[in-house]
Amino acid sequence: MTRAALPGSQFPSGNLWKILPLALLVCATFVLPALAQEKDKLWRTLSVSGRGVETIPTTLAQVSLGVEIQGKTAQELQQEAARRSSAVVAFLKSQNVEKLQTTGIRLNPVYSYTNNVQRITGYAANNTVSFRIPTEKAGTLLDDAVKAGATQINGISFVANDEAIAAAQKQALKEATQDAQQQADAVFSALGFKSKEIVSIQVNNATAPPPPMFLRAEAAKVADTSTPVIGGEQEVEASVTLQISY
Repeated sequence: MTRAALPGSQFPSGNLWKILPLALLVCATFVLPALAQEKDKLWRTLSVSGRGVETIPTTLAQVSLGVEIQGKTAQELQQEAARRSSAVVAFLKSQNVEKLQTTGIRLNPVYSYTNNVQRITGYAANNTVSFRIPTEKAGTLLDDAVKAGATQINGISFVANDEAIAAAQKQALKEATQDAQQQADAVFSALGFKSKEIVSIQVNNATAPPPPMFLRAEAAKVADTSTPVIGGEQEVEASVTLQISY
């Protein structure tokens, strides 16, 4: 008995069944090495992280100051706090400070305790603003802000300008990439392997950490003398991870 030929087949049925196993074998010969290569490419990789740090001088003082007063009634107190705060803001605008913004407005009751009985004796209002000013001008400006009505200096920190930070970020990224590549080269050399290509790149961070705040004082205590303000340096850090095949 012979097998019926498939419709449209050019071969007798007997020959067809002989050819199919050969075709499958040829197919497998091409597919299996390709899978092996993909597996090697997937698993034979080295991951290494590099770090770059740039130190730049700070040129700006980030200042937080405010007006805090106390009074008997909430409405009158808030109006007086608003009046004094407006005077301080107007002075700061006249000095062309940068990034001036309101950072807090508070109105809280003040309590007293008599024979374990709590009662409201008044209110405290606090309005705060923050801004940036060239470091060399900060001391004089703080003194003049007190004269304009500020009663608190909440803090001061030092930062570089945005252009300097952006340039430092790029340089730190470059250094981090070079550091990662040098580490990979050292590993491959020690193991006798040869790198092929970078299969992935991950930028973990390239930012300047928030500057620490310094100086917390009652403004009235520094109003009679010139306030010395000295800046410092700021670090910009970047980290890059490379995955390299070998």
